[in-house]
Amino acid sequence: MKDIIYLTILFDYYENLLNEKDKECFENYYFNNLSLGEIAENEKISRNAVHKRLKKIEEELCEYEKKLNLYQKEQQILELLQDEKLREKVKSIMNK
Repeated sequence: MKDIIYLTILFDYYENLLNEKDKECFENYYFNNLSLGEIAENEKISRNAVHKRLKKIEEELCEYEKKLNLYQKEQQILELLQDEKLREKVKSIMNK
């Protein structure tokens, strides 16, 4: 699996591009700390189906970043900014 922190950051950027079921599945696994079995039981699907869904979501998030580069662009901008006040202002704009 990809780095968990990286995936959750990508989710923050691209969650609105995911359907509701995928958002819920991702949030349950990464934010609510539900196991694959618990998610499967709640959704009345197999554990393997949950695993496949999570892999698909992870791939989609990485593909969105590959095409749109929002996270990478933010990191590059923040590297250029030395003034802490300006840096925080840009961060707040980027997170809207």
